[in-house]
Amino acid sequence: MIAYQKTCQHRVDTALEVLFTPPRPELERLYQAMRYSVMNGGKRVRPLLVYATCEALGGDLEQADGAACAVELIHAYSLVHDDLPAMDDDDLRRGQPTTHKAFDEACAILAGDALQSLAFEALSDTRGNPADPALRLDMLRHLARAAGSAGMVGGQAIDLGSVGRQLDQAALEVMHRHKTGALISVSVLLGALASGRATSAALTALQQYAEAIGLAFQVQDDILDVESDTATLGKTQGKDQAHDKPTYPALLGLDGAKVYARQLHDQAQTALTGFGLAAEPLRQLARFIVERRS
Repeated sequence: MIAYQKTCQHRVDTALEVLFTPPRPELERLYQAMRYSVMNGGKRVRPLLVYATCEALGGDLEQADGAACAVELIHAYSLVHDDLPAMDDDDLRRGQPTTHKAFDEACAILAGDALQSLAFEALSDTRGNPADPALRLDMLRHLARAAGSAGMVGGQAIDLGSVGRQLDQAALEVMHRHKTGALISVSVLLGALASGRATSAALTALQQYAEAIGLAFQVQDDILDVESDTATLGKTQGKDQAHDKPTYPALLGLDGAKVYARQLHDQAQTALTGFGLAAEPLRQLARFIVERRS
C-alpha cells in the first residue's frame, strides 16, 4: 500500500505543481500562499480515492488527474479557511505554521478563495479529464454540491453551531457526513465517472463504500485528537475538547468509538464484495483510514 500511495501522491503532486505559476509578477505572493497551502505535506487521501476508484473500474488514470487535483484543492482551501481566527483559530497544520501565520490573514482568505476556483478550473479542463463535455459538466455539478452548502460548507456551519452543545449520534453523523464525508464520497464518485465505465450497480456499491469510509475518517480523527500528540498529528492535539465540540469519543467513549470505526471499516469492505483484485487499493485505503496515526 505504501508504494501505491507514493505513486499516486507523486502523480497528483506533479499535476498540481504546474497550477501554481503566477500569470503576472504582481500575483507572486498570492501564488506562493496557494502553493504553500497545497504542497506543504498531506496524505492526499482524496486524490488516492479518485485514482483507486478509476483503476478499480478499469479506467485510464490520465482522465482522473483533473478530478484528483480538484478534490485536493477543495480540501486545501477548506483547511486554510478552517484554521482562520474566525473559525478554529489554529496555528499549526501538517507540522508547519498555518497559512494565515506564514503569510497573513487577508492573504490566507484570498488564497483559499483562489484554490476553490482553481479546483473547478482543473476539473473543467480538457486535459486530465474525460473528453465528453457532458460528463465533465456532470462531474463539476457533483463537486460543487459536495463542496458547498449541501455538503462540506454546510457541515462546517453545523459544526460551528454545535459548539458547547450535546448531540446524539444521529445528529453527529449528519454533521460529519456533510463536513468530512461529502468530499470523500465525491472523490470516489468522480473517480468512477472519470473511468467512463461505471454501471449503476457499481455506483451504488461505491457510494456505500464511500459513505462508510467518510464517516470512519472522522471517527478516527476524533480518536486521534484524544490519543495522539501534536508532533504526530501535525496540528494541535486536544482542540476538540478545548473548544467543547461534540465528538465520537465524548459520545460513545474512546473504546466505543474504536469499535464503531471498525464497524464502518467492515461495512466498506462488504460494499466492495462484488469487485475483483483491481479494487484492492480501495480495500487497503479503508484499512489505512481506520489504522492511521495522524
